[in-house]
Amino acid sequence: VKKLAVAITRDYRDKNPILLGILKGSFIFLSDLVRQLDFPLEVEFVRVSSYGSGQETSGKVKMVQGLKLNVKGRHVLVVEDIVDTGVTLSFLMDYLKKKKPASLKLCALTDKPSRRRVPVKIDYLGLTVPDKFLVGCGLDCDEKYRNLPDICCLEE
Repeated sequence: VKKLAVAITRDYRDKNPILLGILKGSFIFLSDLVRQLDFPLEVEFVRVSSYGSGQETSGKVKMVQGLKLNVKGRHVLVVEDIVDTGVTLSFLMDYLKKKKPASLKLCALTDKPSRRRVPVKIDYLGLTVPDKFLVGCGLDCDEKYRNLPDICCLEE
């Protein structure tokens, strides 16, 4: 998180960005990240879902909680816990581009490129992870294990 914060500080120090967390998974990572950033910023959340219950995506993306802030002309950094198939993030990034931000970038705690269905550009990445179901640091399975202090692999 500290290394990501250094890079984000370099790029956003004078831009008063909006850090846009994707609920629910990103809130722990976003909380850790913003405490490492010592410049003016705003925090906003959206909730987008493509998961039913369990470990598999439904493939259908829906906006559960939309934006409350106007992002037009603002620098927006989307903060996500994991990039998996890319379907949800592709949907969200397209949605945000229509709002005409000055810039739009993505910061992800983890990336699972082996599962990618659609391309996603990650501008700031914590870890590349294998195709295992992960929990902890905000990552969950049916709302469980999100509060674990480390990223762990869920055994079957």
